[in-house]
Amino acid sequence: MTDFYEKENANVHRGLYELSSAATRRFEAVRTKVSDLLHAGDPQTISFTKGTTESINIVAQSFLKQRLKQGDNVVISAMEHHANLIPWQQVCAQRKAMLRIIPVDKTGELMLEKIEALLDTRTKFLAVTHISNVLGVINPIGEVISAAHRKNIPVLIDGAQSVGHLPIDVARLNLDFLAFSAHKMFGPLGTGVLYCKKEFASEMAPYNFGGGSIKNVEFDHTEFLDYPRNLEAGTANISGVIGLGAAIDFILDLNLSETALYTSHLSAYFKERLKSIGKIKITGEPKDFSGIVSFTMENIHPHYAASFLAQSNIAVRAGHHCAQPLLESMHIPSTVRASFSIYNTQDDVDKTIEELVSLKKFWS
Repeated sequence: MTDFYEKENANVHRGLYELSSAATRRFEAVRTKVSDLLHAGDPQTISFTKGTTESINIVAQSFLKQRLKQGDNVVISAMEHHANLIPWQQVCAQRKAMLRIIPVDKTGELMLEKIEALLDTRTKFLAVTHISNVLGVINPIGEVISAAHRKNIPVLIDGAQSVGHLPIDVARLNLDFLAFSAHKMFGPLGTGVLYCKKEFASEMAPYNFGGGSIKNVEFDHTEFLDYPRNLEAGTANISGVIGLGAAIDFILDLNLSETALYTSHLSAYFKERLKSIGKIKITGEPKDFSGIVSFTMENIHPHYAASFLAQSNIAVRAGHHCAQPLLESMHIPSTVRASFSIYNTQDDVDKTIEELVSLKKFWS
Protein backbone atom coordinates (compact mmCIF):
# COMPACT_ATOMS: atom_id res chain seq x y z
CA MET A 1 0.00 0.00 0.00
CA THR A 2 2.84 2.36 0.87
CA ASP A 3 4.63 1.39 -2.33
CA PHE A 4 1.51 2.29 -4.34
CA TYR A 5 1.22 5.74 -2.76
CA GLU A 6 4.94 6.49 -3.04
CA LYS A 7 5.57 5.20 -6.57
CA GLU A 8 2.37 4.34 -8.44
CA ASN A 9 -0.33 6.73 -7.19
CA ALA A 10 -2.90 7.17 -9.95
CA ASN A 11 -6.63 6.65 -10.34
CA VAL A 12 -8.00 3.50 -11.97
CA HIS A 13 -10.26 3.20 -15.02
CA ARG A 14 -9.52 6.83 -15.91
CA GLY A 15 -6.27 7.72 -17.68
CA LEU A 16 -4.58 6.33 -20.78
CA TYR A 17 -1.14 7.17 -19.39
CA GLU A 18 0.97 4.29 -18.08
CA LEU A 19 0.72 5.16 -14.37
CA SER A 20 -3.08 4.95 -14.51
CA SER A 21 -3.03 1.84 -16.70
CA ALA A 22 -0.65 0.12 -14.29
CA ALA A 23 -2.86 1.03 -11.31
CA THR A 24 -5.90 -0.35 -13.14
CA ARG A 25 -4.12 -3.63 -13.92
CA ARG A 26 -3.02 -3.99 -10.30
CA PHE A 27 -6.52 -3.15 -9.03
CA GLU A 28 -8.27 -5.60 -11.36
CA ALA A 29 -5.73 -8.31 -10.55
CA VAL A 30 -7.07 -8.29 -6.99
CA ARG A 31 -10.57 -8.97 -8.30
CA THR A 32 -9.14 -12.15 -9.81
CA LYS A 33 -7.38 -13.02 -6.54
CA VAL A 34 -10.63 -12.70 -4.60
CA SER A 35 -12.42 -14.85 -7.15
CA ASP A 36 -9.70 -17.49 -6.86
CA LEU A 37 -9.81 -17.43 -3.05
CA LEU A 38 -13.57 -18.05 -3.12
CA HIS A 39 -13.49 -20.47 -6.07
CA ALA A 40 -15.99 -18.18 -7.76
CA GLY A 41 -14.77 -18.94 -11.27
CA ASP A 42 -15.32 -15.40 -12.57
CA PRO A 43 -13.72 -12.13 -11.35
CA GLN A 44 -16.80 -10.23 -12.53
CA THR A 45 -18.78 -11.71 -9.64
CA ILE A 46 -16.65 -9.59 -7.27
CA SER A 47 -17.46 -5.99 -6.32
CA PHE A 48 -15.27 -3.88 -4.05
CA THR A 49 -16.98 -2.04 -1.18
CA LYS A 50 -16.08 -0.29 2.09
CA GLY A 51 -16.69 -3.45 4.13
CA THR A 52 -19.17 -6.12 5.16
CA THR A 53 -21.69 -3.55 6.37
CA GLU A 54 -21.83 -1.71 3.06
CA SER A 55 -21.92 -4.97 1.10
CA ILE A 56 -25.00 -6.13 3.02
CA ASN A 57 -26.70 -2.74 2.69
CA ILE A 58 -26.10 -2.85 -1.06
CA VAL A 59 -27.85 -6.22 -1.36
CA ALA A 60 -30.74 -5.02 0.81
CA GLN A 61 -31.32 -1.81 -1.16
CA SER A 62 -30.06 -2.65 -4.66
CA PHE A 63 -31.34 -6.22 -4.97
CA LEU A 64 -33.96 -7.11 -2.38
CA LYS A 65 -35.94 -3.87 -2.12
CA GLN A 66 -37.29 -4.13 -5.67
CA ARG A 67 -38.35 -7.74 -5.03
CA LEU A 68 -39.99 -7.15 -1.65
CA LYS A 69 -43.70 -6.37 -1.35
CA GLN A 70 -46.09 -5.75 1.50
CA GLY A 71 -46.77 -9.02 3.33
CA ASP A 72 -43.53 -10.67 2.22
CA ASN A 73 -40.89 -11.75 4.72
CA VAL A 74 -37.12 -11.97 5.16
CA VAL A 75 -35.47 -14.58 7.40
CA ILE A 76 -32.34 -14.02 9.51
CA SER A 77 -31.02 -15.67 12.67
CA ALA A 78 -31.07 -14.51 16.28
CA MET A 79 -27.26 -14.42 16.42
CA GLU A 80 -26.69 -11.80 13.71
CA HIS A 81 -24.32 -8.87 14.03
CA HIS A 82 -26.19 -5.58 13.70
CA ALA A 83 -24.71 -5.25 10.19
CA ASN A 84 -26.66 -8.36 9.13
CA LEU A 85 -29.81 -7.37 11.01
CA ILE A 86 -30.50 -3.66 10.62
CA PRO A 87 -30.33 -3.51 6.78
CA TRP A 88 -32.99 -6.24 6.52
CA GLN A 89 -35.02 -4.72 9.35
CA GLN A 90 -35.04 -1.36 7.58
CA VAL A 91 -35.87 -2.64 4.10
CA CYS A 92 -38.72 -4.68 5.62
CA ALA A 93 -40.02 -1.52 7.30
CA GLN A 94 -39.80 0.36 4.00
CA ARG A 95 -41.79 -2.34 2.19
CA LYS A 96 -44.12 -3.29 5.07
CA ALA A 97 -42.68 -6.80 5.10
CA MET A 98 -41.92 -9.03 8.09
CA LEU A 99 -38.55 -9.97 9.55
CA ARG A 100 -38.53 -13.56 10.79
CA ILE A 101 -35.92 -14.92 13.19
CA ILE A 102 -34.32 -18.38 13.34
CA PRO A 103 -33.89 -19.04 17.08
CA VAL A 104 -30.67 -20.10 18.81
CA ASP A 105 -30.59 -22.83 21.45
CA LYS A 106 -28.85 -22.63 24.83
CA THR A 107 -25.60 -24.04 23.41
CA GLY A 108 -25.43 -21.21 20.90
CA GLU A 109 -26.38 -23.23 17.83
CA LEU A 110 -29.00 -22.46 15.22
CA MET A 111 -32.23 -24.39 15.71
CA LEU A 112 -32.18 -25.83 12.21
CA GLU A 113 -35.41 -27.70 12.76
CA LYS A 114 -37.21 -24.34 12.89
CA ILE A 115 -36.02 -23.11 9.50
CA GLU A 116 -38.49 -25.01 7.31
CA ALA A 117 -41.46 -23.52 9.16
CA LEU A 118 -40.10 -19.99 8.70
CA LEU A 119 -39.66 -20.32 4.94
CA ASP A 120 -42.79 -20.03 2.81
CA THR A 121 -43.99 -18.69 -0.55
CA ARG A 122 -43.72 -15.10 0.75
CA THR A 123 -40.11 -15.48 1.88
CA LYS A 124 -37.99 -13.37 -0.46
CA PHE A 125 -34.56 -13.65 1.17
CA LEU A 126 -32.51 -15.40 3.86
CA ALA A 127 -29.38 -13.94 5.48
CA VAL A 128 -27.24 -15.65 8.11
CA THR A 129 -23.74 -15.37 9.50
CA HIS A 130 -21.17 -18.07 8.85
CA ILE A 131 -19.46 -17.58 12.23
CA SER A 132 -21.06 -15.71 15.13
CA ASN A 133 -18.88 -12.87 16.39
CA VAL A 134 -20.20 -13.52 19.93
CA LEU A 135 -20.74 -17.26 20.22
CA GLY A 136 -17.94 -18.40 17.94
CA VAL A 137 -20.25 -21.05 16.46
CA ILE A 138 -19.54 -22.14 12.88
CA ASN A 139 -22.96 -22.45 11.31
CA PRO A 140 -23.76 -25.27 8.87
CA ILE A 141 -24.33 -22.84 6.01
CA GLY A 142 -24.54 -25.63 3.44
CA GLU A 143 -27.68 -26.95 5.14
CA VAL A 144 -29.13 -23.45 5.48
CA ILE A 145 -28.50 -22.62 1.81
CA SER A 146 -30.01 -25.93 0.66
CA ALA A 147 -33.14 -25.38 2.77
CA ALA A 148 -33.65 -21.95 1.21
CA HIS A 149 -32.88 -23.06 -2.34
CA ARG A 150 -35.46 -25.86 -2.15
CA LYS A 151 -37.97 -23.00 -2.05
CA ASN A 152 -36.09 -20.79 -4.55
CA ILE A 153 -35.06 -18.28 -1.88
CA PRO A 154 -31.77 -16.37 -2.43
CA VAL A 155 -29.25 -16.45 0.42
CA LEU A 156 -26.61 -14.04 1.70
CA ILE A 157 -23.86 -15.26 4.01
CA ASP A 158 -22.07 -12.81 6.30
CA GLY A 159 -18.52 -14.05 5.95
CA ALA A 160 -16.84 -11.34 8.04
CA GLN A 161 -15.54 -13.86 10.59
CA SER A 162 -14.87 -16.74 8.20
CA VAL A 163 -13.34 -15.61 4.90
CA GLY A 164 -9.59 -15.98 5.17
CA HIS A 165 -9.95 -18.27 8.18
CA LEU A 166 -11.92 -21.19 6.73
CA PRO A 167 -11.91 -22.69 3.23
CA ILE A 168 -14.91 -21.29 1.33
CA ASP A 169 -16.07 -22.49 -2.08
CA VAL A 170 -19.00 -20.37 -3.26
CA ALA A 171 -19.56 -22.58 -6.31
CA ARG A 172 -19.76 -25.79 -4.28
CA LEU A 173 -22.05 -24.09 -1.75
CA ASN A 174 -24.16 -22.67 -4.60
CA LEU A 175 -24.02 -19.40 -2.70
CA ASP A 176 -25.90 -16.36 -3.99
CA PHE A 177 -24.28 -13.51 -2.05
CA LEU A 178 -21.25 -13.31 0.25
CA ALA A 179 -20.11 -10.22 2.17
CA PHE A 180 -16.82 -9.77 4.00
CA SER A 181 -14.16 -7.26 5.07
CA ALA A 182 -10.41 -7.07 4.42
CA HIS A 183 -9.54 -6.09 7.99
CA LYS A 184 -10.93 -9.37 9.35
CA MET A 185 -8.52 -11.30 7.12
CA PHE A 186 -5.19 -9.56 7.86
CA GLY A 187 -5.87 -6.72 5.40
CA PRO A 188 -6.58 -2.98 5.69
CA LEU A 189 -9.56 -1.19 7.23
CA GLY A 190 -12.30 0.33 5.09
CA THR A 191 -12.14 -2.26 2.30
CA GLY A 192 -14.65 -5.00 1.63
CA VAL A 193 -16.06 -7.39 -0.92
CA LEU A 194 -19.46 -8.38 -2.23
CA TYR A 195 -19.70 -11.63 -4.17
CA CYS A 196 -22.83 -11.91 -6.31
CA LYS A 197 -23.74 -15.03 -8.26
CA LYS A 198 -23.89 -14.33 -12.02
CA GLU A 199 -27.57 -15.34 -12.05
CA PHE A 200 -28.45 -12.24 -10.01
CA ALA A 201 -25.90 -9.75 -11.38
CA SER A 202 -28.37 -8.16 -13.80
CA GLU A 203 -30.70 -7.34 -10.89
CA MET A 204 -28.08 -5.41 -8.93
CA ALA A 205 -29.07 -1.75 -9.29
CA PRO A 206 -26.55 1.06 -8.64
CA TYR A 207 -26.22 1.97 -4.97
CA ASN A 208 -24.28 5.22 -5.32
CA PHE A 209 -24.31 7.40 -8.40
CA GLY A 210 -21.42 9.12 -10.14
CA GLY A 211 -18.42 8.70 -12.38
CA GLY A 212 -16.81 5.36 -13.00
CA SER A 213 -20.07 3.42 -13.09
CA ILE A 214 -21.63 4.69 -16.32
CA LYS A 215 -21.79 3.84 -20.02
CA ASN A 216 -23.44 7.04 -21.17
CA VAL A 217 -24.96 10.13 -19.53
CA GLU A 218 -27.55 12.52 -20.99
CA PHE A 219 -29.37 15.26 -19.13
CA ASP A 220 -32.54 13.19 -19.02
CA HIS A 221 -31.18 9.67 -18.48
CA THR A 222 -28.10 7.57 -17.69
CA GLU A 223 -26.96 4.15 -18.87
CA PHE A 224 -24.94 2.25 -16.27
CA LEU A 225 -22.18 -0.31 -16.63
CA ASP A 226 -22.94 -3.89 -15.71
CA TYR A 227 -22.24 -5.37 -12.27
CA PRO A 228 -19.74 -5.10 -10.61
CA ARG A 229 -18.70 -1.73 -12.05
CA ASN A 230 -22.19 -0.23 -11.58
CA LEU A 231 -21.63 -0.47 -7.81
CA GLU A 232 -18.20 1.17 -7.90
CA ALA A 233 -18.99 4.83 -8.53
CA GLY A 234 -16.37 7.42 -7.61
CA THR A 235 -12.74 6.94 -6.73
CA ALA A 236 -12.10 3.54 -5.24
CA ASN A 237 -10.04 2.80 -2.14
CA ILE A 238 -7.28 1.65 -4.49
CA SER A 239 -4.56 1.20 -1.89
CA GLY A 240 -7.02 -0.71 0.31
CA VAL A 241 -7.83 -3.10 -2.53
CA ILE A 242 -4.10 -3.57 -3.19
CA GLY A 243 -3.66 -4.29 0.53
CA LEU A 244 -6.46 -6.85 0.31
CA GLY A 245 -4.58 -8.49 -2.55
CA ALA A 246 -1.45 -8.72 -0.42
CA ALA A 247 -3.49 -10.29 2.40
CA ILE A 248 -4.89 -12.86 -0.02
CA ASP A 249 -1.36 -13.71 -1.17
CA PHE A 250 -0.51 -14.39 2.48
CA ILE A 251 -3.68 -16.44 3.03
CA LEU A 252 -3.16 -18.55 -0.08
CA ASP A 253 0.20 -19.63 1.36
CA LEU A 254 -1.61 -21.05 4.40
CA ASN A 255 -3.53 -24.28 4.81
CA LEU A 256 -6.86 -22.86 5.97
CA SER A 257 -8.08 -26.21 7.26
CA GLU A 258 -5.01 -26.39 9.51
CA THR A 259 -5.27 -22.78 10.68
CA ALA A 260 -8.96 -23.24 11.52
CA LEU A 261 -8.09 -26.32 13.54
CA TYR A 262 -5.29 -24.46 15.31
CA THR A 263 -7.51 -21.57 16.44
CA SER A 264 -10.33 -23.87 17.52
CA HIS A 265 -7.84 -25.84 19.63
CA LEU A 266 -6.68 -22.60 21.25
CA SER A 267 -10.24 -21.60 22.10
CA ALA A 268 -11.02 -25.08 23.42
CA TYR A 269 -7.97 -24.88 25.68
CA PHE A 270 -9.04 -21.41 26.81
CA LYS A 271 -12.54 -22.65 27.65
CA GLU A 272 -11.07 -25.52 29.66
CA ARG A 273 -8.83 -23.14 31.61
CA LEU A 274 -11.72 -20.69 32.18
CA LYS A 275 -13.82 -23.42 33.76
CA SER A 276 -11.00 -24.25 36.16
CA ILE A 277 -11.13 -20.71 37.60
CA GLY A 278 -14.72 -21.03 38.75
CA LYS A 279 -17.56 -18.50 38.78
CA ILE A 280 -17.09 -17.85 35.07
CA LYS A 281 -19.85 -18.57 32.56
CA ILE A 282 -19.03 -19.17 28.91
CA THR A 283 -21.62 -17.74 26.53
CA GLY A 284 -22.68 -20.65 24.36
CA GLU A 285 -20.77 -23.88 23.88
CA PRO A 286 -21.48 -25.12 20.35
CA LYS A 287 -20.01 -28.34 18.98
CA ASP A 288 -18.40 -26.64 15.97
CA PHE A 289 -16.60 -23.46 16.96
CA SER A 290 -13.95 -20.97 15.88
CA GLY A 291 -11.39 -18.93 17.80
CA ILE A 292 -14.00 -16.67 19.42
CA VAL A 293 -14.90 -17.14 23.10
CA SER A 294 -17.29 -14.93 25.10
CA PHE A 295 -17.71 -15.18 28.86
CA THR A 296 -18.89 -13.40 32.01
CA MET A 297 -17.38 -13.33 35.50
CA GLU A 298 -19.61 -13.43 38.54
CA ASN A 299 -19.95 -9.96 40.14
CA ILE A 300 -17.32 -8.42 37.81
CA HIS A 301 -18.53 -6.16 35.00
CA PRO A 302 -17.12 -7.13 31.57
CA HIS A 303 -15.81 -3.60 31.00
CA TYR A 304 -13.85 -3.76 34.24
CA ALA A 305 -12.43 -7.16 33.29
CA ALA A 306 -11.40 -5.84 29.85
CA SER A 307 -9.75 -2.77 31.44
CA PHE A 308 -7.88 -4.99 33.90
CA LEU A 309 -6.58 -7.23 31.11
CA ALA A 310 -5.62 -4.20 29.02
CA GLN A 311 -3.12 -3.19 31.73
CA SER A 312 -1.19 -6.34 30.79
CA ASN A 313 -1.53 -5.64 27.05
CA ILE A 314 -4.18 -8.32 26.63
CA ALA A 315 -6.65 -7.06 24.04
CA VAL A 316 -10.21 -8.29 24.53
CA ARG A 317 -13.52 -6.62 23.85
CA ALA A 318 -16.37 -6.04 26.29
CA GLY A 319 -19.99 -5.13 25.58
CA HIS A 320 -22.79 -6.51 23.45
CA HIS A 321 -20.47 -6.81 20.42
CA CYS A 322 -22.97 -5.27 17.98
CA ALA A 323 -25.29 -8.21 18.66
CA GLN A 324 -27.55 -6.69 21.29
CA PRO A 325 -30.72 -8.69 20.46
CA LEU A 326 -28.78 -11.95 20.78
CA LEU A 327 -27.48 -11.17 24.26
CA GLU A 328 -30.85 -9.80 25.36
CA SER A 329 -32.49 -13.06 24.28
CA MET A 330 -29.95 -14.87 26.46
CA HIS A 331 -30.58 -12.44 29.36
CA ILE A 332 -26.96 -11.30 29.31
CA PRO A 333 -26.29 -7.53 29.18
CA SER A 334 -22.67 -7.86 28.00
CA THR A 335 -19.71 -10.22 27.88
CA VAL A 336 -15.94 -10.28 27.62
CA ARG A 337 -14.81 -11.64 24.26
CA ALA A 338 -11.43 -13.13 23.42
CA SER A 339 -10.60 -13.73 19.75
CA PHE A 340 -7.75 -16.08 18.89
CA SER A 341 -5.96 -16.11 15.55
CA ILE A 342 -2.96 -17.78 13.95
CA TYR A 343 -0.55 -15.37 15.66
CA ASN A 344 -1.70 -16.43 19.14
CA THR A 345 -0.14 -19.22 21.19
CA GLN A 346 -0.94 -21.37 24.20
CA ASP A 347 1.26 -19.00 26.20
CA ASP A 348 -1.18 -16.20 25.37
CA VAL A 349 -4.00 -18.30 26.78
CA ASP A 350 -2.04 -19.07 29.94
CA LYS A 351 -1.14 -15.40 30.44
CA THR A 352 -4.80 -14.38 30.06
CA ILE A 353 -5.89 -17.01 32.57
CA GLU A 354 -3.22 -15.83 35.05
CA GLU A 355 -4.53 -12.28 34.81
CA LEU A 356 -8.14 -13.38 35.22
CA VAL A 357 -7.16 -15.31 38.37
CA SER A 358 -5.44 -12.17 39.66
CA LEU A 359 -8.55 -10.13 38.87
CA LYS A 360 -10.76 -12.58 40.74
CA LYS A 361 -8.47 -12.44 43.79
CA PHE A 362 -8.30 -8.66 43.63
CA TRP A 363 -12.08 -8.35 43.41
CA SER A 364 -12.91 -10.89 46.15
